[in-house]
Amino acid sequence: MARISVAEDKNPPRGAVRLTLDRQFGALFWGKLISGVGIWIHSIVAAVVVYAATGSALWVGLVSVVQFAPQIFLTPLSGTWADRGNIGRQIVLGRVLCFLGSGALAAFCYARGDLDGRLDAVFVLAATLITGLGFVVGGPAQQSIVPLLIRRSEFPTAMALTSLPMTLARVAGPAGGTFVAAQYSPALAFALAALSHAMFVVMVLFAALPSGTKQAAGTDFRVRAALSYVRRDRTMLLLLIVVAAVGFGSEPSITLAPVIADELGGGTQVVGQLTGAFGLGAVVGFFGYRLLSWPARQPRVLQVGLAAMIVGTTLVAVAPTPVTAMCAFAVAGGGFMIANTAAMNLVQLRVPQVMRGRVMALWMVGFVGSRPLASILEGVLADLVSLEAALLVTAGVILAVFIAFRPKKLDFTADSA
Repeated sequence: MARISVAEDKNPPRGAVRLTLDRQFGALFWGKLISGVGIWIHSIVAAVVVYAATGSALWVGLVSVVQFAPQIFLTPLSGTWADRGNIGRQIVLGRVLCFLGSGALAAFCYARGDLDGRLDAVFVLAATLITGLGFVVGGPAQQSIVPLLIRRSEFPTAMALTSLPMTLARVAGPAGGTFVAAQYSPALAFALAALSHAMFVVMVLFAALPSGTKQAAGTDFRVRAALSYVRRDRTMLLLLIVVAAVGFGSEPSITLAPVIADELGGGTQVVGQLTGAFGLGAVVGFFGYRLLSWPARQPRVLQVGLAAMIVGTTLVAVAPTPVTAMCAFAVAGGGFMIANTAAMNLVQLRVPQVMRGRVMALWMVGFVGSRPLASILEGVLADLVSLEAALLVTAGVILAVFIAFRPKKLDFTADSA
C-alpha cells in the first residue's frame, strides 16, 4: 500500500473527497474526527470542573500538564514502536487507554455529582493522565501511518486533511461539551467522550490498516539515532521548533478560556464558545492553506500562519467583549491551522522513511509537549500578574520563532527515499 517514491507515483493524485472516502485513509480521517470531538469534550469539561472545584487558573493549567506532559518523556519510545512494530495495533491500544480515562471520569462524576475541592480535582487529573498516556501510545503511529496510505503527489492534500479532524473537533467538542455539561451533567459529557474513542477503535479494526514497512536488517531503531539526525539537519530542527511554538500558541484557548470568560462576564458556555471560535478559525484556515499553497511555497505559507497567530493572540489580550475575544481567537486559530499544516507537510516530505515514526514522535513532543509549559506559564502569569500579560508573553514566544524562521537560509529539499 505504501506509494511514496517518485517512480511508483504514476497515477493521478486523488482529491480531498476521494481520500476521505478511501477505506483506510477515510477510516483514519473520520475516526480522528469522532474521537477528536471526544478529546476536546474531555479537555474543556475537565478544565471547567477543575476551575469550579478550585477557582484557580493554575489548577486548570494542570489539566493540560497531566494530559500532555507524558509525551515529553514517553512519546520518543512510542515512535520507536511505530518504526519497528504494528502501527495499526498501536493506534487501537492508544484509543483504548483514552476510552478508559474518559470512562472512569464519567463514572466518578456520576457518583460524586458536583465536584468540590482539590481532592476531587486530583481525581480529574488522574483520569486525564490516562487519556494522556493514550495519546503517547497512539499519536506517533497515527502520524507515521499516513504516508503508507497515500501517493507522494497527494501529500499537500493529505497533510491538510490530517490536520482537519482535530480542527473540526475543536469547534464541535468544546461547544458541545460545555453545553452537555451545563444543561445535563459533566458525567454525560465524559461518557460521550469515552464513546467516541470506542467508535474510533471499531473503525480502525474495520479498515485493516497496514502494520508498517519492513526495515533492512541492522537498522538502528534507537531514539538516539533520530535525535542525532535532527541535530545534524538544521532545517528539520528549526521546523520542530516551529511546531513547538505553534503548540505553545494554541494553549490560551484552553487554559485561559475560563479566565477570559470570567473577566468578560461570561459563563460556562462562553468558555466553550471561546475555544470553539479558535477551532472555527482553524477550519477557515484549512481553506486558507489550500489557497495559499497554490501561489506560494510551503515555507512562506508557514510564515503567514505564524503571523496570524501573533496578531490574533495579541488582539485577545485587548478584547473588551466576549464577541471580540472570539473574533481574535478565530484569527489565531486560522494562523494555527495554516502554520501547523505547512510545517507537517515539510517535515513529512523531508524525513527518511526508516525513522519516520521516531521523528514524528519528536514532532509530537514539540507540538503537544510544549503545551504543559505554556499552560503552567500562562496560569501563573494570569494568577500573579494579569491575563493580558499571559497572552502577550505567548504572542512574544511565537514572534521570536517567526523571526528565527528564515526560509532563504534553510534547505527544504524533499527526501525521496
